[in-house]
Amino acid sequence: MSQNKPAVFVARRIFADIVERLREHAEVEETDSDEPLPPEQLIRRLQGKAGLFATGTERIDAALLDACPQLRAVCLMTVGYNNVDLAACTARGVRVSNAPDVLTETTADFGFALMMAAARRISESERYLREGQWKQWHVDLLVGADLHGSTLGVLGMGRIGQAIARRGALGFGMSVLYHNRSRLAPEVEQPLGACWVSKEDLLRQSDHLVIVLPYSPEAHHLIGAAELALMKPAATLTNVARGGIVDDAALAEALQAGRLAAAGLDVFEGEPAVHPGLLACRNVVLTPHIASASIPTRRAMCDLAVDNLIAALTGGTMKTALN
Repeated sequence: MSQNKPAVFVARRIFADIVERLREHAEVEETDSDEPLPPEQLIRRLQGKAGLFATGTERIDAALLDACPQLRAVCLMTVGYNNVDLAACTARGVRVSNAPDVLTETTADFGFALMMAAARRISESERYLREGQWKQWHVDLLVGADLHGSTLGVLGMGRIGQAIARRGALGFGMSVLYHNRSRLAPEVEQPLGACWVSKEDLLRQSDHLVIVLPYSPEAHHLIGAAELALMKPAATLTNVARGGIVDDAALAEALQAGRLAAAGLDVFEGEPAVHPGLLACRNVVLTPHIASASIPTRRAMCDLAVDNLIAALTGGTMKTALN
């Protein structure tokens, strides 16, 4: 380690100029890999390091922390932090941060686009055309569902959920229902015409359901076979939250059986693996966890993590500290 600068490790390949900015404040070791490091390799690379730039895939638990006693800060470029044992970090004096807010609008854009693609059968239509099946027009050729004037259901009305609701209510004239653990303040609800309902009523009444709540053990398979059975057969389901909130096997079965019209999924259980039943469905739009993948937003996520890392290692205040 340098006499003047703390040592840090950047666990995944990121933008070179942002790494160079970090080098002004720290001795940086980086990887040029897009693959997550196995735990034993991550521990080896963290020896002597005071800071870690991480994504949502590096598991930071008590065992790693005990094997890396010099670690002082873990800064994530993601919003989700269920890969980090926050209590273990706090107990050992390791500061942790994530990157909320900077990806809200981009993720909401993508969630809405995914919902539209599922409702209007855009992915299915493109395959139909590319496969040479389009021979003539007919009145019910690949007909889908309208968004304008329909009922939008939002499960998880945090920052991203509110941004999706705003697009639906103000851009498409959709009625907005939502379910959260707690009801939002009237001044947040009223501009959107948003109405809090029970989870069961949300499922029963939504024409288009969007899932945007954070993952937790309590949220695992929150939407399973019983919940899907409550939804309208003509409804769509969009998930831009986390894999595991939806039971992918149950969803594939509902889609194949016609008990649900369509789905748009950016996240999956066990990703990057995707349930084969979903891959076999033509009425589902599948994307590889890219809801925040615009250049300005991904740069902003990396910049915020670097800002937090620099602050943590130079006695400053993290912008988005978790502990």
